[in-house]
Amino acid sequence: MDRKFTWQEQRMTTPDGVYRVLRTAILNGTVPPGEQLRETHIAADLGISRSPLREALTKLEEEGLVVKIPFRGSFVVEVSARDVAEIASIRVLVEPYAAELSAPTLRGPERLRLKQTIEELYRATDTNDIPASIDAHLRFHRLFYEFSGNTALRNMWTGWENKLRLYLAVDHRTYSDLHDIAVEHEKLAELALAGDFDAFRQEMVSQFQNALHEEPLQQKITGAEVNGPSATPRAVP
Repeated sequence: MDRKFTWQEQRMTTPDGVYRVLRTAILNGTVPPGEQLRETHIAADLGISRSPLREALTKLEEEGLVVKIPFRGSFVVEVSARDVAEIASIRVLVEPYAAELSAPTLRGPERLRLKQTIEELYRATDTNDIPASIDAHLRFHRLFYEFSGNTALRNMWTGWENKLRLYLAVDHRTYSDLHDIAVEHEKLAELALAGDFDAFRQEMVSQFQNALHEEPLQQKITGAEVNGPSATPRAVP
């Protein structure tokens, strides 16, 4: 993909517009983990001054997608397979509990919000919008922690979310059909609402296989390309 062409087609001059363009480029894999975001080149490609660009990079840094290294510049953050595996191993233990605690709220006053989140995930995956699918994916799981009423659980999720976002930016691209992600998450929602938390945990373990095995992130992409369109590795739910 011609990165310069992509940015010019989405020419933006405000900090928020530049933020959206760069965020999309990071999450859809146009700019890979570890790559330097060279201010001079990006500003020239977008036809903007460096002031809105720097504001956008600061916002991306606050979101955990970019790291600024003194005297070197800004880089897309990398997340290791080990980081993801460690998070996944904890999530299969605590997320069913979070789902159990949040179930009364999600069955009642927040049921519409859960339904809307699943619909957003279907809409994003059916249009192959990877950044939107990642946002909806994380928003779905955040509901369990948010409505658990447990501050420790909410803080755990907050600590994980940025790393998971970066992992999913790689992992969603390995799906031959993103629609499968929405189907998997709708099944988790049904199990949570039905109160079957043992089955919820088993489904999570099934969906977490790639992450739990610490498969190198780059290998996920390479494997999907080698195996062809019939291969559909599972993402971290």
